[in-house]
Amino acid sequence: MNFIIWIVIGGIIGWLASMVMKTNAQQGIFLNIVVGIVGAFLGGWLLSPLFGTSTINSDNFSLASLLVSFLGAVILLGIVNLLRRGKMR
Repeated sequence: MNFIIWIVIGGIIGWLASMVMKTNAQQGIFLNIVVGIVGAFLGGWLLSPLFGTSTINSDNFSLASLLVSFLGAVILLGIVNLLRRGKMR
């Protein structure tokens, strides 16, 4: 059951991050899920030590872990935009 919740929350986080970075029209549901989960890993690696919390990948669904996962997804989309277009949106 945790796996399904992880997929759903990752999809929502990826979708929100794509709306913030204005890449929502280019992504489908599958890519939103991937961005949310990979962004949570990135957020856990970069931002967890700063905020002192884990991410959704650690089965922690608190507000702080959702924020760290969301910020990681935004950073991931920023890096992808930078590499793809040579500029950030």
